[in-house]
Amino acid sequence: MHNVADKLAVPPRADFTRFIVAIVIGNGFVAYDFTVYSFSALLIGKLYFPSSSPASSVLLSLATFGAGFVMRPLGAVLIGHIADTRGRKAGMTVSLLLMTIGTWTIACLPTAASIGAAATVLMVAARLMQGLAAGGEIGPASATLMESVPYERRCFMVSWRGASQGAAAFAAALVGALTAALLSPAAIEAWGWRIPFVLGGLIGPVGWYLRRRMPAPSQDRQPRGPSPARLLAEHPRTLVYGILNMAASSVSIYLTVFYMPAYLVRTLHRPAAFSMLTACLSGLVILLVTPLFGRAADRHASRKTLQYVALVASLAAAYPMFWALTHGVSDIAALVIITAYVAVAVNNAGPSSTMMLEALPKHQRAAGVAVIYALGVVIFGGFSPFLVTWLIELTRNPMIPAWYLMAATVITLVGLHRFPESRGSMGSHPPRAPESD
Repeated sequence: MHNVADKLAVPPRADFTRFIVAIVIGNGFVAYDFTVYSFSALLIGKLYFPSSSPASSVLLSLATFGAGFVMRPLGAVLIGHIADTRGRKAGMTVSLLLMTIGTWTIACLPTAASIGAAATVLMVAARLMQGLAAGGEIGPASATLMESVPYERRCFMVSWRGASQGAAAFAAALVGALTAALLSPAAIEAWGWRIPFVLGGLIGPVGWYLRRRMPAPSQDRQPRGPSPARLLAEHPRTLVYGILNMAASSVSIYLTVFYMPAYLVRTLHRPAAFSMLTACLSGLVILLVTPLFGRAADRHASRKTLQYVALVASLAAAYPMFWALTHGVSDIAALVIITAYVAVAVNNAGPSSTMMLEALPKHQRAAGVAVIYALGVVIFGGFSPFLVTWLIELTRNPMIPAWYLMAATVITLVGLHRFPESRGSMGSHPPRAPESD
């Protein structure tokens, strides 16, 4: 029975907060840097992807943002394998190191005006390195969180990984807003845009220090990890429907948090300071609501129950939200509408991740969940800012994001319905331990 922590050396209560921070700081680091890049996409497009057409520069910058996601499946397999064979801690250390290198490369990289095409190539290379790290971070972090607590607290504990994305988005938007407020446009273009990346780069050494001091899980190493072919052969339904289950959450966070500032400024011509404020409050809402949603999910017999509620609510709210935004509501009303939608649509990291982790044996959890997340983000979320921008340019229809969100939500409803939920999470009692635990 999973009435006790899943064989993890759980730290004393006094050190538990530091334990959580050590685990989720890497995921927060990933979210921070991806957020900063998305906020800086317009300027990065101008500096590193020069073109006679401003729209082309923006599209190339957003394509590079999406290119980082192409590396996520590879990172999921490689770093997930390390986590499943050499320990969760080892996998998380590798991902943090790669993300730190990629971030500092962007922070210090000369522009195309200084070194020509090499700047473009190195910017893409840095984004690919960040994508490799991001792909391997979520699986080990989620597995470690789940394995550290009893069954009845799993959704709440795992929810802190999702909450860290909110904290990172809040911090990134706050830094961006302060930079915009304190520096002139000329200073920002010359050097000020690098400040958020430099501050993000400082997270790496802090995270490395915390993770080095984190207690190593007992019985954390396995004699062998799953190959991608074996993982697919043994758990095809879990992987396929898990990937479909990622559509709504991935598209929602990338469109309503990361892409929203650029959409508000470029498409709806809202003030830049206001656009950053929406990102700040959206991140804060994710930070506060996600653990509450996870705690509530732990009280239900099925991990799916509250996910259905949130998905149906977000499906119903997507079109009205963008209709209001495109029909000239006040900035205050727009702020309330956006943050309310985020509270509904980006809150289910706890039950969703826990459901996927419980469907896999321990020696395949880190790699399996990492692959699900990586492919889900690549297919649905990573390129959504690029595709939405392109479709808006093509159709001149500012409602495109609403239709994109609604389509992703329908896909996730299908994936959630078909996902092979574990027996224990469908009943009132904790599940039996998997034979591979």
